[in-house]
Amino acid sequence: MIDRLITAVRELPPESTQQAVGYPSLFLLVALGALVPVVPTGAIVSSAAVVAFHQSDPFALLFVFLVAASAAFLGDLALYWLGQRGVRSRNGSRWLAALRSRATPDRLAHAQERLDSHQVPVLVLSRLVPAGRIPVMLACLLAGMPLRRFARGDLPACLAWAATYQLIGVLGGSLFPEPWQGVVAAVALTVLIGAVPSLWRRLRGPSGPSRSGDEHA
Repeated sequence: MIDRLITAVRELPPESTQQAVGYPSLFLLVALGALVPVVPTGAIVSSAAVVAFHQSDPFALLFVFLVAASAAFLGDLALYWLGQRGVRSRNGSRWLAALRSRATPDRLAHAQERLDSHQVPVLVLSRLVPAGRIPVMLACLLAGMPLRRFARGDLPACLAWAATYQLIGVLGGSLFPEPWQGVVAAVALTVLIGAVPSLWRRLRGPSGPSRSGDEHA
């Protein structure tokens, strides 16, 4: 897979073709990743930022930022709306069931506790912390937060998320002379960032949550 990615980036088409195909593709992939959390949207945004960094268009990075942030925002709103339908329905929905399956009870309780006192900062952090978006979104759904209120908190979260992963891409693009090298570095860094939370939970061991619960009590 890495070899195919390197080959594809090495053989980049002209900038006009990149922009005509790249921006709609970026929007669709990020929006899809917001609805289906298995899509690595952070790596996609970072890779797009690397390619934009090596283009001559001075607004290329700005367009990547706007496209990524708007796609993430609309995808979040669509997923939240679908989740609301599941909460209101007697039988629930597959979208709500999917959200519940990706949020462990202890992480959901932690998100609900923090959401009571700090709504907007929690939404922003949930977008930046890997695997943190779904538990917080589920906590908002179970708390009955209206869609408009969720949108007001999710907008700065999506802007911060797009800026963070674009910065990773710019860093990768500035360190290497070839775009494919920067793309590989940006993807590797985003994968490493995504693996940190699960690695931390493994290092804490099974007694970690119970200890934190005792301390909180």
